[in-house]
Amino acid sequence: MAAFFEAFGGIGLAFLGAALAVGLCCIGSAKGTGLVGEAATGVISAAPEQFSKCLILQVLPGTQGLYGMVAWFFVLFVMGVFGGTGMQTLSVAQGLTVFVSCLPIAFGGLLSAIAQGRVAAASINIVAKRPNESTKGIILCGIVEFYAILSLLATILLLMNAL
Repeated sequence: MAAFFEAFGGIGLAFLGAALAVGLCCIGSAKGTGLVGEAATGVISAAPEQFSKCLILQVLPGTQGLYGMVAWFFVLFVMGVFGGTGMQTLSVAQGLTVFVSCLPIAFGGLLSAIAQGRVAAASINIVAKRPNESTKGIILCGIVEFYAILSLLATILLLMNAL
């Protein structure tokens, strides 16, 4: 196992962590927003004036993809990709530390985006039956969002102490 990590290198491990952070978050967001979009089409076809309320619910699970991008940029910043002096050389231990630091947002973003998509898709029923109560569905989605924010915070705090 050690030989594998040595061959991959510290920079490779750090890039892999960053790629998983953004990739898994975007996969979760695509799944979540897709679920809501499917649910919203029925309401919009019967009541086109409810489009904006449905759109707000659909956008909510997409934020995890943005959180993944924030983590990705933060990793690249920590690695020195954006600095004028060039990228840092990372030991395998440092690369593994960056990789592990990316796991909270990678998995937290993936799973919370899908869960939030399910809550938002169910909240489309509120828009269909009681359009004036649609903010209650947004609040329900916000509770799931909180855990995505905690995942991002954990990744950022870990990355701040990674190197």
